Amino acid sequence: MPVIRGKVIEPLFTSEAIARRNDEMAAEIAKGPTQDLLVISILKGSFIFAADLIRSLHHVGLAPEVEFITLSSYGKGTVSQGVKIIKDIDSDVHGRDVLLIDDILESGRTLQFARDLMYERGASNVSIAVLLDKSVKRQEKLEADYVGFECPDYFVVGYGMDVAYAFRELPFVGVVTGDA
Repeated sequence: MPVIRGKVIEPLFTSEAIARRNDEMAAEIAKGPTQDLLVISILKGSFIFAADLIRSLHHVGLAPEVEFITLSSYGKGTVSQGVKIIKDIDSDVHGRDVLLIDDILESGRTLQFARDLMYERGASNVSIAVLLDKSVKRQEKLEADYVGFECPDYFVVGYGMDVAYAFRELPFVGVVTGDA
């Protein structure tokens, strides 16, 4: 198992499995709706997944515009009580099909907020693509339209996801299992 920054990281989803799944999801997404498609990556954790999925969308013939939004859950302590916009998109979504891309769907609060926001702004359709679905943590009645993998209840790192800003660069999704 890889040792990175003195931590043992057990791969959960390999870079090869992720690449295959990105191509499969792109083919599913291409079936629509994709009219005047705007892809919005929810930062920070989704940036690598979004880049790879957008390239896969290109390979299946889509040419979406791409935007970024930064959202933050906030509240007291470790309990999220809401979501706020840190950095908003610049594009008008009115009348467009929107694809939100996020790294992981857990409680559903952030993605529910983002979906509702896009509909309030007049989007025709809002779909959600996530690399990982941790349905055991769901608190909102929200499901992603496109899911890379069902994720066990582990704290995962890599492929854009971090712990204290570390491990985002890993080309796979893994679990920190201990010190080396």
